Amino acid sequence: MLNNIVWHSKTFNKLSTNELYDILKLRIDVFVVEQTCFYSDLDDHDRHPGSIHCFAYHRKPNGEQEIVAYARILPKGTTYSDFISIGRVVTSPQFRAHKLGYTLMERTIKHCIESHPLAPIKISAQEHLKHFYQKLGFECISEMYLEDNIPHVAMMKDTF
Repeated sequence: MLNNIVWHSKTFNKLSTNELYDILKLRIDVFVVEQTCFYSDLDDHDRHPGSIHCFAYHRKPNGEQEIVAYARILPKGTTYSDFISIGRVVTSPQFRAHKLGYTLMERTIKHCIESHPLAPIKISAQEHLKHFYQKLGFECISEMYLEDNIPHVAMMKDTF
């Protein structure tokens, strides 16, 4: 199943309308519907000129494709003044058992290091995923706080 995964990294203006639709649908399906978190997903950061959208499609045997993973990279000064950030990290529910989230984050971190050498990465992680991010080298740098009524922690990863 995972050998039919195709990865992409694009700026907003390089996304096709179908790709943008698929990205927004996946984010809403998971964050708003599955997690019942009602928030404004469209925050203008998606179209920031320095934002990078990292995503993967699974190609089905019949040739159709479905988006299965997504994350966005925001440049320094967008979310945090001194850090680049990774956010909106999401995998399709039917692909979580395949640990696709690790591959997504490894690829996204690699992209951060290549495009922003020496810039540390800061994330706002859902608290229940803290151990997932720790396995990827992130360290918890805050106590729990609520973001959109969901427990989160700030985490950081040095890239040097």
